[in-house]
Amino acid sequence: DFGHLVGLWCVDLLLVEDIVDTGTTMAWLVDHFRRCAARSVRICALIDKHERRRVAVTVDYAGFVLDQGFLVGYGLDCAERYRNLKAVYTLA
Repeated sequence: DFGHLVGLWCVDLLLVEDIVDTGTTMAWLVDHFRRCAARSVRICALIDKHERRRVAVTVDYAGFVLDQGFLVGYGLDCAERYRNLKAVYTLA
């Protein structure tokens, strides 16, 4: 229940996410906060991954834009592996 967020009228919001993949959650959140009369809603993501995008959503600020592939490291894992790498890498 987001009824307590009525006070968002004329507020600029920045939604921060690690990975925008299918876009479903971010599209829902953007729509919801716009209906709450937020002045603007923008998205910031470490990874903007287009390969599996199902819903049109714009990532305004992206650390990495990935058309296809899989990133690991710096907390991102593949089957619980590679999470502790000190940088972000593409898995081949």
